[in-house]
Amino acid sequence: MFDDWKRRRAAKRVKAGDGHALKRFRWWQPFSRALMHMQLEDGQGRREQWSVSVSLWGEGDDGDVWAHLYRNGGHTAKSKLPAEFEVPGGRIEIAASGYGLKRCHYVTPDGNARPLTPDPASAEGRRARLDRRHPFASRMVGVVSVLILVVALVLGVPQLIETVTSIPPVAERIGTFESPIMLPAWFNIGLVVSAAIASTERALRLRYNWLLDGGLFDGED
Repeated sequence: MFDDWKRRRAAKRVKAGDGHALKRFRWWQPFSRALMHMQLEDGQGRREQWSVSVSLWGEGDDGDVWAHLYRNGGHTAKSKLPAEFEVPGGRIEIAASGYGLKRCHYVTPDGNARPLTPDPASAEGRRARLDRRHPFASRMVGVVSVLILVVALVLGVPQLIETVTSIPPVAERIGTFESPIMLPAWFNIGLVVSAAIASTERALRLRYNWLLDGGLFDGED
């Protein structure tokens, strides 16, 4: 029931496209844009290319993040994130965190999901190329990203709790908490920067965990 409600909400956000042509990925867009593709058969057995382009830094005066859907290079629909587009044989689901895409999957009616293929020129495409050409190095990069996020979480949570409970209204209501970990400001800044880089690396692979990537350091609403 909850999934049906989410899909109805997503459907209301979808707007018709204006038919403009899909622009190719530019070299200066590695962290401001995501571009993904997949091929599907239409009702007559012909192969069509479907593409999703997302301006990760937002669009327009309100700065909302939109996903744009293209069919064979022509703009067919758009939606604010999180977005769901109905396509032949299923739907494409798109969601983002503060560091990039956390989901861009084709989902069939029986629930099977597979990620779209990143454009080779995009940051996601370059990360996928590293995985294909140097799988061991790719795995090590992924392991290091997780370790950084775990360390950041373990060291950051107690300090955050102490900061929150030191606010007078909170302290009066639940008392104060004294963190056993007190790190210098420069170390905490480095921890936040490292965690942001690690979450960005994971976003390039469409990896997301609400605790690791969406906890202390995610700017997502």
